[in-house]
Amino acid sequence: MQLTDCGPGATTWYDRAVVWRNRTLRLLDHIPVPIAVCEFGGRILIVNRAMAAEFGLLTGQLHHRKILEFFTLQDRATLQGLAEAVRLHRRSQFAARVSWTTGDGAERHGEMTVALTSDTPEETPNLLLSLRTLDEPAAPPAAPPAVPRAEVSPTEARILAAAARGATTAQIAKEIGLTPDGVNYHLTRLSRRWHVPNRTALVARAYATGVLAADTWPPEPARPE
Repeated sequence: MQLTDCGPGATTWYDRAVVWRNRTLRLLDHIPVPIAVCEFGGRILIVNRAMAAEFGLLTGQLHHRKILEFFTLQDRATLQGLAEAVRLHRRSQFAARVSWTTGDGAERHGEMTVALTSDTPEETPNLLLSLRTLDEPAAPPAAPPAVPRAEVSPTEARILAAAARGATTAQIAKEIGLTPDGVNYHLTRLSRRWHVPNRTALVARAYATGVLAADTWPPEPARPE
C-alpha cells in the first residue's frame, strides 16, 4: 500500500493526521467544559485547560497520571459497567457521580460522563470524559436570631417611652407620677439588667427588644402580644 504521494512537497497520511490532531487539541483547549481522554486503565492521555483549571494545574501536569488521583467515584458500579461494555464490545456511555477537591481547597461534586471510543471494535477503547458540576448554589446566610422581647413593668415601659421622646428626669417624674429619685432608680435598674452604659443605649435596647413600638411617634410602649 502506497503511504506517500509522489513529487516535491508531498505529505504522508501521518503528516495530515498530525495536522488534524493539533487542530483538534487547540479546539479542545477552548471548550469551557472540562474534558479528558484516558486509557481504559485510567492513565490520562489528553486533558483540556478547563479540566486542569479545576485543580489549579497546567494541562501538562496531568498527563500520564491516573484520573482517579483527582476524582472520587461515588458509585463503584460504574467501573463494573465499563468493564462489561468492553467485554461485550459495546460503545456505551455512562454517567458517574464524582467528587473532587479544587486547587483552592474547595470540595466539589458533579457528574462525569464517560464514553468508550476506539477506531475499531477490536481495540481496547479509550475513555472520553466530560465533567459537569452539580454543586448546589450557596444558601443565603441565615437571618440573625430575633432578640426576645425584654420583660419590663408597665412603669418601666412608660419611663423608657418618655426618655425616647427626650424628656428630662424631672419631666418624666411629673408625667409618670414618681419622684426624680424614683425615675433614676428605674433607669439605673434597667441599665444594670441590660448591661448598657447610658440612657441613649437604654432607648436603643428598648426598641431592639420590642419594648417600644417601632412605627409610632411620639414613642409609646408596644402593645402586649
